[in-house]
This record gives sequence, structure tokens and C-alpha cells, in this order.
Amino acid sequence: MGVATRHLNRAILSGTEHPPQVALLRAAQPIADPSPRWDTGPVRVLLDQAMARYATDRAAADAWLAPRLHATLRLTRGEAADKGLWAYLALVVAPDYVLWRHIPTGTDESRRAAVVQAARFAGANSVQAFARLWWAAEMFRDGADYRPVEVACSNQDVLNTALRLDIMEHRPTAMAVLRVLQQLTAGGAPRPGDQVNSLCRAIGIAGSTLMYETLGPDQLPDERELLLWIDEADSAPPAPWERLPDGPDDGEVPAASVAALTRLFENINEHLGQLRDRRGVATGV
Repeated sequence: MGVATRHLNRAILSGTEHPPQVALLRAAQPIADPSPRWDTGPVRVLLDQAMARYATDRAAADAWLAPRLHATLRLTRGEAADKGLWAYLALVVAPDYVLWRHIPTGTDESRRAAVVQAARFAGANSVQAFARLWWAAEMFRDGADYRPVEVACSNQDVLNTALRLDIMEHRPTAMAVLRVLQQLTAGGAPRPGDQVNSLCRAIGIAGSTLMYETLGPDQLPDERELLLWIDEADSAPPAPWERLPDGPDDGEVPAASVAALTRLFENINEHLGQLRDRRGVATGV
């Protein structure tokens, strides 16, 4: 990581120069595991496809790419915690994708002066270009079902706020937040992303006193099934483009726990709405 960050100068962050491949490859730590799951070729194919599909709506690529990246990079959470892995993908395998997805847009003049945040190449898992998508898929999947991941990654407020919260590692909490988002969207609520943003902050604060694990208990994922899914990477076909792939069948989130926390979060969001309304009246909005 130290080598990666040293090379993140303005020329590279603006896309006017390519990262120094030779220096980065020399500094990279080789992976002893010979499994084909470490082959970066399938990842490169996915990224090229994402850029072709979403050329006019780059943010929309997140919802398509996250589950497929997760199903292609079959990792344990321990492996995915290695920031060097994500920096290698960003700087050696696909720096063009990082620039394409995250460089600010605007006028021709502003684009010439624009740079990508260094953290998109080598940063925290909630910010780094590829880590954020893998971890979003990991936190919001319902066992083998990636449909909740599409919901989460279709809303940048969820990605930008929820991923930073430790409480989202509690699966029923993550599912309940998405349930509230879906209800707000279906009901035509104004700016549902902003409401979910506020809700995430509120439940993060409330989580210091409320035990979500008690209100909505989870079951431990089946580690044997997860490891079996990872081992199958050697023979698994590429992630499909027109339908969602299958994730590890390591256990669904308990429906009763999601329902209980959804009711709680609905009440919290309703209270937040009342506070927003009062502020609007007080300021004459």
C-alpha cells in the first residue's frame, strides 16, 4: 500500500499519465495459492462490459457490477480485508475503470482540471473503487440471493453512508434498511435517498444504546457452504451478464428479524420526518 500511495500524483489521478506498472509489479506481493480464482482476466472482462453498458450513466454500473464482481472474486472476508489486493486491481489491472467511474464530470474546462480521489485507488473499503462494491455485495446479499445488492447499489446514499457503519455487518439491520428504502421509493417519497441517509446516521447513533442483535437476531452463516462456493471457483462458469449470478448458499437472513427491525426503522424514520417538518415550518420553507 505504501508504494501505491507514493505513486498517486496528480498526473495519475487526472488520467494524463498511466501508473508505473513495472514499479508496482515489483512491489506487489505474489499470492502463493495457484487457484484460478486469482486470475484477473475475468475481472477485466467484467469491467470492460460495465463500461460499454453504462457509458451514459456511470453510477448505474455499480448495481450491475457489484454482484458479478463478488461472484467472480470468490473471497473470504479476511482475504477481502487486504487493501493491497484492491490497490493492485485499481492501479495495475484497471486504472482506466477507476478514472471512468469516479472522475468528476462537468464542462470541458472542469474535466481537464478534474482528478479522482486518491482513496478510489488505495483507500478504505467503503471508498476504494472495487472494495466498496465487493463489500456492498457481501453485506447486502441474502445468502445466495444478490437481488438486495442491486437495490443497495442503485442508491449512492446507501453506498456512501451505510457502508461506513459497522452495524451494517449485522445482516438483519442491512436488510431492514433496504426494506425501508424500497417502501419509500414505492410510495413516491421525495428524495428517498436523503431519508435513508438520515436514517442510517440515526440508527448508527441509536445502535450505541439499542441492541439490534437482540431485537433482530441473526444466524451465523454456514462457513462450510461458503468455503465450498469458493472452492468451486476453479470450475465455475463466468458470471452471467443478463441475469444475476448465484452467491454462496450459506444461509438466508431470518425473515422475522428483518420484519422486526423494519418496523423499528420505520418508526425512527417517521420521527425523523416529523423533525424535518418542524424545521421546515420554523424556517418558513
